[in-house]
Amino acid sequence: MSGTDARTETEREHGPETEADDALRILLIEDNPGDARLIQEMLKGTEELAQRVSPSEATGQTPEITRESRLEAGLDAISSESTDIVLLDLNLPDSEGLETLESVHEETSETPIVVLTGVRDQQVGVQAIQRGAQDFLVKDEVTSELLVRTIHHAIERARQQRERRQQREQLEALNRLNRIGHDITHAVITTETRAELEQEVCDRLAASDAYRFAWIGAVNPGSDRVVPQAAAGVEDGYLDEIEISADEDEATGQGPAGTAIRTGQVQVTNDVQTAPQFGPWKEAARARGYRSSAAIPIIHEDLVYGVLNVYSSSSRTFTGPETAVLARIGDVIAHAITAIERRDALVSDAVVELEFRVEELAEPLVELSADESCTIEFEQLVSGDETLLAYGSARGVSQETFSETIDETEGIGDVRFLAARRDEFEFELVAPAAVSLFETIATHGGHVASATIADNEFRFVVELPRGRDTRRMIELIKSQRDDATYLAQRTTERSDRSDSGSSSVLQDELTDKQRAALETAYFAGYFDWPRESTGEEIADRLGIAPATFNQHLRTAERKFFESVFGE
Repeated sequence: MSGTDARTETEREHGPETEADDALRILLIEDNPGDARLIQEMLKGTEELAQRVSPSEATGQTPEITRESRLEAGLDAISSESTDIVLLDLNLPDSEGLETLESVHEETSETPIVVLTGVRDQQVGVQAIQRGAQDFLVKDEVTSELLVRTIHHAIERARQQRERRQQREQLEALNRLNRIGHDITHAVITTETRAELEQEVCDRLAASDAYRFAWIGAVNPGSDRVVPQAAAGVEDGYLDEIEISADEDEATGQGPAGTAIRTGQVQVTNDVQTAPQFGPWKEAARARGYRSSAAIPIIHEDLVYGVLNVYSSSSRTFTGPETAVLARIGDVIAHAITAIERRDALVSDAVVELEFRVEELAEPLVELSADESCTIEFEQLVSGDETLLAYGSARGVSQETFSETIDETEGIGDVRFLAARRDEFEFELVAPAAVSLFETIATHGGHVASATIADNEFRFVVELPRGRDTRRMIELIKSQRDDATYLAQRTTERSDRSDSGSSSVLQDELTDKQRAALETAYFAGYFDWPRESTGEEIADRLGIAPATFNQHLRTAERKFFESVFGE
């Protein structure tokens, strides 16, 4: 065959139908016009090849053939267009012999190559197959039937090799991930704190060649923002540059991490550059070489501890089997965190705080917080027989406006102002509408530590001893109020006042009525000088006679002082 024709020519031959995305695409790299025309004629109009390669496709399709006469143009075609098979002449104007095959094979190791040669040399054919070709044909011996059969077999062999390679890679990935899971399980046994555990998980994942970066984030209480807790690998400021939320109404909450937290399911992104849900973080990920990712929720029962995020420099790293193993790793981490916190509860003064948002309580006050940009905080709640006394403070609003809004608020009334400063005042009010909710919380071992109205929201925090069934408390509160939304959980240390023994007196030795009398007297300013409230006013708030209030208060004082001064 002559290689003298140096013209660059591209010819496309189509069947009677228009070009379809699922047509069989053949790239013919051949510089001899006569040989190229002969190959095209053999394939033109043959529906048999398409039926052999894709039996499920509709009949009537013929192959789509692209012809290039130079190696350089052929390589450009391979890189820019989808190709099912390459028919390759070894001797071209800009390349000769097996080097031609090597150049094409380097460009597209996935696409099968059939070598066309004019030399009846079996050794050339064997060498071509050894260097990556699926088959070879001698041009003078090619028939239409032989060409169709060779192309079909080459595509089928390439498909089988590709599947075997993918299966082998998946098995290797699973073995690698199972080893990582084993190491993480060992870390669960040996680490003492949650922070140590989370860092160990990230370190182990990042140490694998398959993963470029790993980090664990937790939902920031009250803001829905996902805050990094531990990280390892190639980060280069990524976590400082991005922002992630668990709120589905925000753009930053639509990504894999936010979705994993809300749904409790592993979220896989095969290619971060094309996935629409990765939009806000695409450029930051591209700059650091992240191509695929997995977001694994860390959830035990109803407790959302956070999300584990793993990134790879290759696309489609996280397949179905790997996703299942990652989900199990997320479960192991969640169970470990639960065990660590329950263990710590036995030896520390830490408590668990559950934060909730309620939509339909004290709505005029909630609207006031938006209109006046004010903040209303309830710092102490005292339960009486038929009422709930709330003591708190308000900033950024006048007493007059606050009082008028209280009058408009169903379920809250009888406000009294206890003290006033420049831009803040303290108040006492009665909230009988909330009694049943707070009684339910108290009955199951919790109490409302604080409540805040700000930024058009009403939020309250329930405090529980560590080790209590937080899931049960969440269910109870939601059953009491359909408009209550569970937001977050956090662990804090108890106040130092427990060291004096006063906390045990209040909890264990006082009756409910004695404790209510003592707490109301304290927060209503009964012990201040001059007094903010008289005994008669406090008794009236509690719905009891002044003499009864005085009896409860005196008994509570005696028990309290006995705990301080001893017998």
